[in-house]
Amino acid sequence: MELEVIKIDNPNGYNFILGQSHFIKTVEDLYEAIIGSVPGIKFGLAFCESSGPRLVRFAGNDEELVDLAKKNAYNIGAGHSFIIFIKDAYPINILRAIKDVQEVCNIYCATANPVEVIVARTEQGKGILGVVDGGSPLGIESEKDIEERKSLLRKIGYKL
Repeated sequence: MELEVIKIDNPNGYNFILGQSHFIKTVEDLYEAIIGSVPGIKFGLAFCESSGPRLVRFAGNDEELVDLAKKNAYNIGAGHSFIIFIKDAYPINILRAIKDVQEVCNIYCATANPVEVIVARTEQGKGILGVVDGGSPLGIESEKDIEERKSLLRKIGYKL
């Protein structure tokens, strides 16, 4: 077995969700879950098929995001993994709908941070072991940091 670290290519800092599913209909089901969750959302998704022709399947309504999803899915190359890039929404807006898709098995991350995907390569193929999402903490929040966090959540409309 060999371990690889695959950096997610996300030059514009879009939010994305990385997960694992188990069936070819994932592309259509994820599309429907996303489009039905947030009016006006822009997204691209790609899914690594793990049997048969083993293609990267894709869908979406924004060409740039679809291309980004295809490129990253292919680079990761782990069977049954999927990646969804979004704009005009946050992962929190679609994450419940994604988790409710019957064939979704796991969500590795939902973020706009720099991400490294830790992948194991065996004779059979590749599998995601986990992710490094952003950087490690630099300290413990202070009272000022708490106030800034609360202010940000209200500014972007997630708290009253």
